[in-house]
Amino acid sequence: MPVLQLTLVRPNGTSPLSFEVRRMVNAGYVGRDQKAVRAHIEELAREGIAAPPFVPMLFPVLCSALTLERQIEVVERQTSGEIEFVLLLQGGRMYVGVGSDHTDRKLEAQSMLNSKQVCPNVMSKEVWDFEDVKGHWDDLVLQSTVRLSPHSEPVLYQKGPLRKILSANDLVSLVKSRMPDGNCDGLVIFSGTIPVLTKEMIYGTNFRGELLDPHLKRQLTCEYEIVRLDYLSNP
Repeated sequence: MPVLQLTLVRPNGTSPLSFEVRRMVNAGYVGRDQKAVRAHIEELAREGIAAPPFVPMLFPVLCSALTLERQIEVVERQTSGEIEFVLLLQGGRMYVGVGSDHTDRKLEAQSMLNSKQVCPNVMSKEVWDFEDVKGHWDDLVLQSTVRLSPHSEPVLYQKGPLRKILSANDLVSLVKSRMPDGNCDGLVIFSGTIPVLTKEMIYGTNFRGELLDPHLKRQLTCEYEIVRLDYLSNP
């Protein structure tokens, strides 16, 4: 199983955190506001992706798909990131990161489950202790930007407070309710995303996501370049 070498950032300092990834779950359609959920479903529908059979959705994801790297490789042009908070459960404690469920939209139109396996889940190298943010959780803000080309200006792609989607505790309870053995030690959960601000999805070359804490005046960052494997010319 992959072992992540993270940095735990607390109000009084930092410390190294080693986290063994034993299971990973991606959530989807997690909005508390059903209008926001419908908006995201409509975004996907414009890309030819069918509405889910029920909401929220949970997808098991290969542990090896999780990365801290600042560059990922993709096969298709139609891939895009999604800003999400990330929960990491270990030893009875919960840590919070920020990440992107980078998704192959062409494959997603055929199989949501399979589309979660072909692109990496990217997350921040720094994490917070949930205990430090649980009292003002709903005020934390997710936002993301996309660059259409390596030298273009970033476009504000997503932005919204965590009060718009399932809380950390509710999300963990949901995942546990669907795990017959209840084993959550080493579990990583990607929260599901918020709607995009643009009229359509953007397939860019750079994705940057942030989780902002206006109370403690700090942020977590996940940023990476997207490299398409287009170096072969086949007849």
